[in-house]
Amino acid sequence: MASLEKLVVKLRQKKQDATKLRKKAEKQLKEFRSAERRSSSSLNTIDKKIESAKEDTSDISDILTQKTAQLESIERLVTSAQERLLKDKETVEQIEQEIEFSDNPEEKQNAEARLRSIHTHIEELNSEIKNRQKTAKKISDEVEKFSNMKSNITSKIQKQSQSKPSLKETMTSSKKQAEKLVKELERRRKSEESEKNALGKVSLKLKELLAKKRKVAKKRPATKTAAKKRPAKKKRR
Repeated sequence: MASLEKLVVKLRQKKQDATKLRKKAEKQLKEFRSAERRSSSSLNTIDKKIESAKEDTSDISDILTQKTAQLESIERLVTSAQERLLKDKETVEQIEQEIEFSDNPEEKQNAEARLRSIHTHIEELNSEIKNRQKTAKKISDEVEKFSNMKSNITSKIQKQSQSKPSLKETMTSSKKQAEKLVKELERRRKSEESEKNALGKVSLKLKELLAKKRKVAKKRPATKTAAKKRPAKKKRR
């Protein structure tokens, strides 16, 4: 009887320990699955951000190509205007020399007319160069702005891409740990169920013994009472 009671206490403790281990495995499994979901979600978010950033980079690259082509075209026009300006200035020097050394009034008058025309053309070229340089400066600033934007986006893509291996490793590791814990949890549940069944059987046996003991204990007082009430036998003469 005493040994059976001790066994119940022992089995009850084993069952409690099995329950603790099962709950611990469930908690760990929940944590690893949560880590796996977080990593997977973060990876999906990063992939979407990278894809969106790449689209932005592509759009900016198209704008940069367009702006760069405009800038190069304007720079060619400025260079051409500067070359014409240089030729006009050389022509001015030649005409001024012609006027200075000319003795023919008519030739001198024609040269002066040509000189005025060239001066007008020089003013037009200067104005054209100034306006085109102003436009070129504006486009150049835009090119710089879009280049910086592209550089910043590219840096973000690189940083986000660098965080992916770590997240993938966490996700893979968490998944493997979760798979192991699923098997361990199954073992823990079976162990807990086994301890529960063993405890149930022994507890039932103890309960039956206690019930039998109480039944026997009740019969003893009844037997003594019956013995007292029994009449004494008469002595034979």
